[in-house]
Amino acid sequence: MKKIEAYIRHEAFEPIRLELLGLGFPSLTISEVKGSGRQKGITERYRGAELTNYLRPKVKLECVVADSDVQTIVDTILKHGRTGAVGDGKVFVAPVDEAYRVRTGESGEEILQAHPDAAATA
Repeated sequence: MKKIEAYIRHEAFEPIRLELLGLGFPSLTISEVKGSGRQKGITERYRGAELTNYLRPKVKLECVVADSDVQTIVDTILKHGRTGAVGDGKVFVAPVDEAYRVRTGESGEEILQAHPDAAATA
């Protein structure tokens, strides 16, 4: 199993979510985050003073998937997240040693939420 963690622009999230849902991957965790990188800050004038905000808003998307599904998820994120401009974001893939379903105590890849018919239930 692998954990995919992506930091993307807000406008890229909905197309990514819709395609992943259509591919049978409905389980995502989303957080609104701020961070800094190569993308420069935005300088604004407020009441006569210049303020520079170096922390840019992003969406953090997380999911844990079977090893065989990683490239599908990453390709979808890259396809919809890439504008070619600085600040498009990053995608990280890390190993997951074990996963458990709290409700039943089940463990392993069988608890992952990859559903071929997920698009039909949305």
